[in-house]
Amino acid sequence: MKLYISRFILGLMMLSVQFISAQNLSKNQFQVKGNCEMCKSRIETAAKKAGAKTAVYSVDLQTLTFETDSKTSADEVLKKVADAGHDNEKFKSTDETYKGLPGCCHYERDLQPNPAQAHQQHAKKDNEFYVKGNCESCKARIEKAAKTAGADSAEWSAEKQTVSLHFDASKTSSDKILKAIADVGHDNEKYKTSDAVYKNLPGCCLYDRDIAFGEANPKVHFVEETKHANHSESQPEETSGNHDQHEKKIDGVVVTGSKAATALSKKEAGLVFNIDKKELLKAACCNLSESFETNATVDVSFSNAVTGTKQLKMLGLDQKYTSLTKELLPEIRGLASAYGLNFIPGRWIESIQLTKGGSTVTNGYESITGQINTELLKNAKEPETSLNIFADFNGRAEANITSVSPINDKWSQTFLLHGNGTFGDTDMNDDTFLDRPKGTQINAAYLLNYNDLEKSGFGSHFGINFIRDERTAGQIGFDKNLAQDKQSPYGVGIDISRFQMWNKTGYVFKGKPYQSLGWMNQYVYHQQDSFFGLRNYAGKQHTYYSNLIFESIIGNTNHKYKAGASFLYDGYEETYLTDDMKRNEIVPGIFAEYTLTGLKYTLVAGARADFHNLAGTQFTPRLNFKYDFTPQTILRLSAGRGFRTANVFAENQQYFASNRNIQILQNDGNIYGLKPEIAWNYGASLQQEFKLFGRKSSLVADFFRTDFQDQVLVDLDRSPQQLTFYNLEGKSFANSFQTQWDFTPFKNFDVRLAYKYYDVQADYLDGRREVPFMAKHRGFVNLAYATNKNDKGGFWSFDTTLNWVGKQRLPDTGSNPAEFQLPVYSESYAVLNAQISRNFNKKIRAYLGGENLTSYYQKNAIVDFRNPFGNYFDGGMVYAPIMKANFYVGLDVTF
Repeated sequence: MKLYISRFILGLMMLSVQFISAQNLSKNQFQVKGNCEMCKSRIETAAKKAGAKTAVYSVDLQTLTFETDSKTSADEVLKKVADAGHDNEKFKSTDETYKGLPGCCHYERDLQPNPAQAHQQHAKKDNEFYVKGNCESCKARIEKAAKTAGADSAEWSAEKQTVSLHFDASKTSSDKILKAIADVGHDNEKYKTSDAVYKNLPGCCLYDRDIAFGEANPKVHFVEETKHANHSESQPEETSGNHDQHEKKIDGVVVTGSKAATALSKKEAGLVFNIDKKELLKAACCNLSESFETNATVDVSFSNAVTGTKQLKMLGLDQKYTSLTKELLPEIRGLASAYGLNFIPGRWIESIQLTKGGSTVTNGYESITGQINTELLKNAKEPETSLNIFADFNGRAEANITSVSPINDKWSQTFLLHGNGTFGDTDMNDDTFLDRPKGTQINAAYLLNYNDLEKSGFGSHFGINFIRDERTAGQIGFDKNLAQDKQSPYGVGIDISRFQMWNKTGYVFKGKPYQSLGWMNQYVYHQQDSFFGLRNYAGKQHTYYSNLIFESIIGNTNHKYKAGASFLYDGYEETYLTDDMKRNEIVPGIFAEYTLTGLKYTLVAGARADFHNLAGTQFTPRLNFKYDFTPQTILRLSAGRGFRTANVFAENQQYFASNRNIQILQNDGNIYGLKPEIAWNYGASLQQEFKLFGRKSSLVADFFRTDFQDQVLVDLDRSPQQLTFYNLEGKSFANSFQTQWDFTPFKNFDVRLAYKYYDVQADYLDGRREVPFMAKHRGFVNLAYATNKNDKGGFWSFDTTLNWVGKQRLPDTGSNPAEFQLPVYSESYAVLNAQISRNFNKKIRAYLGGENLTSYYQKNAIVDFRNPFGNYFDGGMVYAPIMKANFYVGLDVTF
């Protein structure tokens, strides 16, 4: 016992010594010129040789942050850095030393003067300081406060979160100006506003007080320079009796990146999650269907046993009720519904915005359960080309090349190329059917961007995309080159060609940054030729979409509005067996949306009217309301209506590989004889942020209900040999409850826990039943850990996700022979995915992962697989994984 006590006391003494030593260190930050990783290494090495205890150089910020003790001065460190070839605030390198640096290290030698020296001169000088804010109201308040405090001019940038000051140093100071800015409610790098003043700002001005500045959302830490002062130095009267005082002053700002991989926006009135590339790298993420493996909001169904397709589900309803857009343009809909998720490679994605519940009316009328928007790579300050290579242990391989480069100060371009192939015969459950299709895809896109918003007010974005996808599935041994009736193995063939072209152009009115005009246009051609055994399905789709949006204010920025008009044309040609079906949908529409921002609330109310040539005039109102009880406690309410036309063949291809005959019970509608689908969605959510283990933590609970006014029901229960479509007569609803907790127990370790409850029921022809393949209970755990970066920027990261899925109601197969019957409910199961990645530096990353590490798989994925042309064959009854554990490797290289 005495030994443990002595060790404990010794440990305390060592910690005390370290603490006292740390108190005697001075932290400094200075401007130092450099270009690359070689510069970073050279500068940090020189600083440490000069006596700096720590040294961190940022190439992006052009700053060196270092700690020194009483034996070493900042000047000594900066002199040593200059001797190594790097100009800084106090010393300049010799021309000879500079010229001797490697070519990649030759920086521009137009260094700004030392701010401390310039401050001593009685002359006007431009200064830039970090200041927090949100909107135009913030801008006006900040600039007015600065001028009141003596600044000759002041310009605040919302994008950079900085204020540029021009003042006469003999009449005022930056400290005085920044103090005045803090007094009116805006935190900055030297002063923090009081809670009372901050809470009295208008709701639109309530910025995040934990996350600071710039596009990467870095955190700003106030750095204190500590000097020992003895009794002889002048001290304030109240401290003159002390023999050892600490004189503290803020000497600089240390900026460190801290952007969350998935973040719930606190500004939006709706429940909007922003997902960036960091989140997508946590899993294989070969395409959009795999981009949500680490996301608790979206449920991803497992691949169909015959066609290999995956579908998303949100709020307990199928993917077709969620608006899936790319660059805010309609994307995965119509004939692309079944396979469209495979057409957006994961490495092409820059970010994803996921909205639960009713979204804005400006993006159309089809959103019922929410919207998922994908933004492609198109932003880069410097040319950047990346190569990604991926392969799994069962014959799947992929390659991606992305290149983003500025052409000049206004133009930039992006080249995107993707290719994948599945070549192996994978049959883990020994049913003679491939667990996933074989085939190839070639996918190429080119993006051209123009940005001159600051000068002329114009910006434009152009894109073009071509896809060729060929898949073969079915029994092992099937030959796609032979007709199905010429061979005994059952086969599936799916060939898709897709071409699209789009443009978005915007204009911001001069002197009115709150007023803009935007126009979006897109053309899509989609063709599919496919067969499922002896059944054939083919389709062509031509789509033209146009959307014009005008945005401005009423009086001030607390009252904003949007108004505009849209046009949608869909031309469909479909063939199923011997039936040819054609239709044209023509939909002009108008819309308006009003945003009211109060002290603690935001209200967004919108409505649109669409004049559908086949579905009639449809009115779509939507409302989102956010109330901030405190900056950490936020309540949201939403309500809205949406409608869509059902593409019953394209959206249900997973059931084509079966013996089911398709029957449509027409109901005097104009689309397959059916009426359009109309639903109301209502939601409420509560977001609470708090500190746990001294770190930021958040808890979100939400409830959504969807009530269908009209719905096209997909009835799998009337007979195992029949697939029936008909309009709802009665009620159909989906209740969704989710709670999610994100926290960080310790540095670099993130935990995400979630629970979901679904109650989804509909009145079918023979009574009310639960909708099949929808688990009432789901659990989710995601753990992510990363090591600290080394001197070269390298680190390890570890990610694992556990999904628990409760029992699901299965379609009624009671009339089948006993050996071909499914249970009424499936069993519950868990799926574990994990990945380890190694970043060797900023340029090279390797990763190794495993999917379904629990190796749980559905043993009866295909009913009567021995007789695929018989009455009981059915490949659409999938509720769980059909493949056991699968492992993959990948490599990312950036040039």
